[in-house]
Amino acid sequence: MKLVKVKRIFRFMVLMVAMASIVNSCKKESDKQTNEGVCSISGVVTNQDTGLPLVGVNVIVKGMTDTVKTSSDGKYTIEKVTKDSHIVIFSKNNYQTISITVLAKDFDSNNKTTVNSGLLYAAAKIVGIVTDAKNKNVPLAGVTVSIGTAGTVTTGADGTYAIGNLLIDNYMLTFTKAAYVTATHAIVKADFIDDVATFNLPIGGAELLRGLTALDLASADKWYYNEYRGGGNADAYPHWDWACDYMSSNTFVGDWQENWEGTSLRIRNDATNQANPADLNVFDTYTYGSKKITADNKILSIRARTFFDTKISDHNAYFGVQVIDLGAADLKAVKVGDNQIIASEDYTDFDFDLSAYVGKEVIIAIGTYRQSTGDYWRQVSLRAIRFANQKVTGTNWLPGTEVIPGWQLTKETVASTMPQQNTAFTGISPISAGRDVSMTTGYPAAYHAWRDVHHVGAEWSFVPLKKDPEVAAGEGYIIKTRDVAEVSTVVPEAYLYAKFSIAAGKNQFTFKTRNFNDANPTYFKLTAIKEDGTVTQVEPKSNTATSASAADDGCWKFINNKGSKDVPTDYASFVYDLSQFNGSNVVLVIGVYNGVASSGENKLAFYSINLN
Repeated sequence: MKLVKVKRIFRFMVLMVAMASIVNSCKKESDKQTNEGVCSISGVVTNQDTGLPLVGVNVIVKGMTDTVKTSSDGKYTIEKVTKDSHIVIFSKNNYQTISITVLAKDFDSNNKTTVNSGLLYAAAKIVGIVTDAKNKNVPLAGVTVSIGTAGTVTTGADGTYAIGNLLIDNYMLTFTKAAYVTATHAIVKADFIDDVATFNLPIGGAELLRGLTALDLASADKWYYNEYRGGGNADAYPHWDWACDYMSSNTFVGDWQENWEGTSLRIRNDATNQANPADLNVFDTYTYGSKKITADNKILSIRARTFFDTKISDHNAYFGVQVIDLGAADLKAVKVGDNQIIASEDYTDFDFDLSAYVGKEVIIAIGTYRQSTGDYWRQVSLRAIRFANQKVTGTNWLPGTEVIPGWQLTKETVASTMPQQNTAFTGISPISAGRDVSMTTGYPAAYHAWRDVHHVGAEWSFVPLKKDPEVAAGEGYIIKTRDVAEVSTVVPEAYLYAKFSIAAGKNQFTFKTRNFNDANPTYFKLTAIKEDGTVTQVEPKSNTATSASAADDGCWKFINNKGSKDVPTDYASFVYDLSQFNGSNVVLVIGVYNGVASSGENKLAFYSINLN
């Protein structure tokens, strides 16, 4: 009897467990059915700038295949969504793609949730071509190009890529492909020209200059101009005055220093580098830039000297010029002529023929070579780097036919100056500096800091015909007149120039400036010179100066004794319409003129320049 009772109890317990399992299973199935495809997400998408509804926005839940589009009132609804966490993605051509996360708890008792979004108009894009530096620079397909959540694309068979729907902002491009070293490149706001930033990349390349590959060289500074001066000795004032030396705003690799004699390329000779072997083919220290070579600037002239070391008898310093054509099938640094030897503390002029590169923009590198291993120290001090159609010697101006007599600006220089890629410039130096050659507190430090802010001193060319400037004034970069009886509204005392490609959207020129006198006006003018030498004096269409009026020979005289970096609205704005030059490359010149005899130093401050 006891055995039968136990068996009955056991069978009852098994039956209860089975029933509980069935109930639980039914409950889970019921929950699953409730959670599967019964929810919906809806909302309104607007233009974030205007607040107006956006039609045709693609809305998709990540992981689902169905995409809906917003209607004319900006509304959308996505059905059959599970009651889980989801990412909702909103995208539309020429607008920035965004994503919004929805959590399970966001659904209400009716299994609905509302997700509204605003999209920013974003018509900018980054484009380029990726080539295979391992295989004669042919287009490279299958390279993943990414800027993170803002966009990822893959290069096509022609090596091209385009990432669109971007805001004009700073981005970090990443290039990845199996068997190639991952490359990165920073895109900054100034790289966008007419909403497009272009970056071409030879990937997988070898070192072309010491420490630099084709990728590094692709973003080299532009050598827009045909003359770069180093040193501070006023041996031909004001053309060669200390304040007119901006070579130290260039890019240097290795051990370099600015001094009164020039910008010195020095052999790296600390304890670690003394073990470096002799190498008369690879630069030890060098400067480089990207330069368009034409028939008007095909001869590179270098004025340089060395320094004697009392500890050694052989003072010879070896230097040379190398060219890299990034468009060539076989990427390599090519020597121009033989290595040069400087054995004198007297300045010597050397020339290098670049005729083989006429019509091309190439990397020009000037550097010094290590002649031996061990405790070996030499330096080559660069006094001038000049490009012309013939050799330039001494402290002479660039040769050629002057556009305007007395300006020392030649038709050859106008034709061969490279168009600026930037359109916004400042005259405010990031740091102040004294009149010494200290690399941390002197003017070379200030000049080198200009590189980071698109300073006019680094990105325009300064021509001191009769008077030196004030390079690091707190109110901006200043050019000025002499206090003399000589009056001229034709030949400036000093001027700055740069070339621009004028087009719609880039033909309004705004110059913010001030003077420093309530009684004597400052005379200045904007001159436009086309590549064929045609000269136009451009009148401002508006200004905000305290007082301003037209003067002789296209000059304007004005008084605006106010304005500082802390109160930028106090500067006078002169606005010019350049639409008459649409479709042309034009050299723009801003000069200061001695319009009143013996009236002191009349100053023209450069606070900012914008072309938009």
